[in-house]
Amino acid sequence: MGCNLTDDTRTDDAIAINEVQLLLAEKRTSLAVMRTGIAVLALPLSVLSVLIATSKYYDILQVLHFLIPLAVLNVLLVVFGFYLIIRSIIHMRHYDSLIHSIKLKHSIIGEFIE
Repeated sequence: MGCNLTDDTRTDDAIAINEVQLLLAEKRTSLAVMRTGIAVLALPLSVLSVLIATSKYYDILQVLHFLIPLAVLNVLLVVFGFYLIIRSIIHMRHYDSLIHSIKLKHSIIGEFIE
């Protein structure tokens, strides 16, 4: 009792669909990383806006020992936020290319994915 061609085709299509589902889950994870990067970028902006809004209540030279470490921390947060965003964009593009290659190999998936 051998497998006929339709059973092999169904198995290949099922594997391809599972591969696409896995890649879409990875893409969703990359989107979550991007969202985290955007949130990390928003933190230094909000801290700076509070410092600017309250700047009339303090003398910059008297609190310089606090502002310098805060500025360094803000720069590190901005760099980390951009790193997360750029990394997630690169990963999403990679996942899109893998999905596109699977779509070209399997006609059944091409009907459902643009």
